[in-house]
Amino acid sequence: MKKIVSSGSHLEGPIGFSRACRIGDHIAVAGTAPMKDGETVFEGDVYNQTKYCLELSTRAIEEAGGSIEDVIRTRILLIDIEGWEDAAKAHGEFFSDIKPACTFVEVKGFIDPDWLVETEIDCVLS
Repeated sequence: MKKIVSSGSHLEGPIGFSRACRIGDHIAVAGTAPMKDGETVFEGDVYNQTKYCLELSTRAIEEAGGSIEDVIRTRILLIDIEGWEDAAKAHGEFFSDIKPACTFVEVKGFIDPDWLVETEIDCVLS
């Protein structure tokens, strides 16, 4: 059985995506941007944008029936890899005890130029 978790984003329909999708004991959380009510939050602040994205993702995981302890992999996509330490600080606040596999990568750009980061998360329920 497949469970879909909506982000409520105005981009969800045109793109055809969900915040998270659960099949069996697997949950995949889509690229999560620092958006609230269609607006970018914490412009220019990698740390707070990352933290916000991870908060959104954690809520989606919980809505899909999982918990942060079920996270096995995270991906942190940055517009400028120079900001990795700020993103890592936020990541560590969520995952320092869980220690999922993690990748930090620089990308050319995002849909909105004010987004400095997007996050992705994969879970396997225990």
